[in-house]
Amino acid sequence: MVRQVPRLFILLGICGFLALYIPVVVMMVYSFNAGKLSSVWAGFSWKWYGVLFGNEALLEALGKSLLIAGVAASLSTIFGVLIAACFVRFGRFRGRLLLSALASAPLVIPEVVMGLSMLLLFIAMEQLLGWPQGRGIDTIIIAHATFGMCFAAVVIQARLRQFDKGLEEAAMDLGARQPFVFFSVTLPLIAPAIISAWLLTFTLSFDDLVIASFVSGPGSSTLPIVIFSKVRLGVTPEINAIATLMIVIIGVGVTMGAFFMRRKKPDDMT
Repeated sequence: MVRQVPRLFILLGICGFLALYIPVVVMMVYSFNAGKLSSVWAGFSWKWYGVLFGNEALLEALGKSLLIAGVAASLSTIFGVLIAACFVRFGRFRGRLLLSALASAPLVIPEVVMGLSMLLLFIAMEQLLGWPQGRGIDTIIIAHATFGMCFAAVVIQARLRQFDKGLEEAAMDLGARQPFVFFSVTLPLIAPAIISAWLLTFTLSFDDLVIASFVSGPGSSTLPIVIFSKVRLGVTPEINAIATLMIVIIGVGVTMGAFFMRRKKPDDMT
């Protein structure tokens, strides 16, 4: 017997979604505002999208954000796989508690504290080693990879705990040895978790403002930093336009992913 959801819960859920998505819809609508003020509707126009694609500062910041997020997500995923494999495959070992605490700390440390500590680290390294000389894209990548690998480790570790070790044992019975078994059997089977971890860390890096503002320097401003600096002077439809494009691209990507997953289900059942 299927139990019905109380109407109160449905009403609260609808109110929650409305509070979440109505501001997003309003922002998307005002990206087509002909006027310069976001709070006053002056007619429909596409001009702010043209202004956006002619704004070299925003496009350059977007390119840097994509580069930083891609590299940081890749590094985070690699270290996340190693941390997850260490916890799941090696059982209890000396220093496990310390490693677990170090791997989990960035999940709960406030971003302000994380950004300040990374800044002090880079300053100390510059004084002792002469690198990095100032703050730039490389320091942002290191900072983002540092806290991103903890999120990646959690996602991949959950998949490894459900992994059937019998498949690896079967491959070893057939003559395969490590690391061939890991790369040819384990990695392909946990690939969905690895992809999920990469996408999660990419989003965290691309969206980060607080940590990047601490470890960035002149000429290395990411898109969130540029948008935040512009918002303090007043929101223009140009900012609404780039936010709308990001929402549309993400929405199309999620819809296509759900569509292909739905088409693949009947094939898996046969």
